[in-house]
Amino acid sequence: MATAAATAEKRPDQPALRRVIGPKLLLFFVIGDILGTGIYALTGQVAGRVGGAAWMSFALSFVVALFTASSYIELVTKYPRAAGAALYTHRAFGLPFLTFLVAFTVMASGITSASAAARAFGGDYLGQFVQLPALAVAIAFIVVLALINLRGVSESVKANVLLTIVELIGLLIVIVVGVLAFSQGIGDPGNVVRFNEGVNPLGGVISGTALAFFAMVGFEDSVNMAEETHDPQRVFPRALFVGILITGVIYILVAAIATMLVPISTLADSSGPLLEVVRAGAPGFPLPLFAFIALFAVSNSALINMLMASRLVYGMAQERIIPSALGRVHASRRTPWVAIIFTTLLAVGLISVGNIGGLGGTTALLLLCVFTIVNVAVLILRRDTVDHAHYRAPTILPILGAITCAFLATPLSGRDISQYGLAAVLLAIGVGLWLVNRMYVGRTELDPAKLGKKAD
Repeated sequence: MATAAATAEKRPDQPALRRVIGPKLLLFFVIGDILGTGIYALTGQVAGRVGGAAWMSFALSFVVALFTASSYIELVTKYPRAAGAALYTHRAFGLPFLTFLVAFTVMASGITSASAAARAFGGDYLGQFVQLPALAVAIAFIVVLALINLRGVSESVKANVLLTIVELIGLLIVIVVGVLAFSQGIGDPGNVVRFNEGVNPLGGVISGTALAFFAMVGFEDSVNMAEETHDPQRVFPRALFVGILITGVIYILVAAIATMLVPISTLADSSGPLLEVVRAGAPGFPLPLFAFIALFAVSNSALINMLMASRLVYGMAQERIIPSALGRVHASRRTPWVAIIFTTLLAVGLISVGNIGGLGGTTALLLLCVFTIVNVAVLILRRDTVDHAHYRAPTILPILGAITCAFLATPLSGRDISQYGLAAVLLAIGVGLWLVNRMYVGRTELDPAKLGKKAD
């Protein structure tokens, strides 16, 4: 596969890349990208679908994520300079258009995720400080993220470390508040095994999982950082498994505590459900402080997702599979400024038409489709041998991953039909760019190995 230096030689007008991510930065990247909007903003909506047993949906999401993570770890250690799902699709199926669709779908999921975060930012957490039009705040929020991303990947990933620590503190506060509240006889632990009236337990958990899975996505973004990570074969397995394990345990605890302390109807109606948990479990705790922490958490999720989305657009433009103008790099900052503007405009459009639940659900839908393909790809690529040692997932895991991801992407999981419409519009934009480029440039084949190369 081409190295960063080779890419620079091929495209001398574009700057080369830097390896700036070590083991600790990558672990924080994984944790920071998973934690955030999903748990801080959607816990209440999941509870609204399931009831007090909402933690079961988060637990099932955790299990499904582990299936797919094992496939990602096998593939990224097998192809350590990989560009993630697009490369695996290309190697396994050899269909250029499918490869492009996977790459664009991953990019689109980053934008929908960041848009959900922007909506959450302008909700109840910000309301602790000031009452402003939620839509205007969300749009301004996305613009600020664009300015941060223009500074470069090194600054963005390092900012992620600080933001990740802050959001971890916020979730630990919720857990401590829950423990102290129960020790004082506050709350009803029996709620964790109760379902909403009229809800079939299995159907309710699955429906909640279709939305809760949004809270577990993010680990796949780290694979797109492989080209900028030191010694990815050694670093990725531990970072991914440890990161998912930490976040999964935290999610289950937080979801259980939330439904034990706060009425389900209150949680379901709030865009800041964890604020309600702190209010109920620790009335003396300064709510503005927790709201400030939650705003940091939401910002972190959005920052990483917009970073990933813009770099994938840059990679596709560099490969001239979409208009090459989208791959232009800022001369001094060495960041893909046109791709950042493009993804920011898409996010503004999504924010204008979608709500937190719809945008979060669309993110999960897009990635579940990609994960299904990746889980199949890892099995097909077992026939492709490499000359170095790499992680090999137990065969049953990618099989279960493909089945569970495919099911959760169907309407049978209880997914809102509007999410399919939103996903279709985004993919139509991608197909339109592909067709325009094919008409004027004539190139249709994508080299996914170069998608992971992010200007900085």
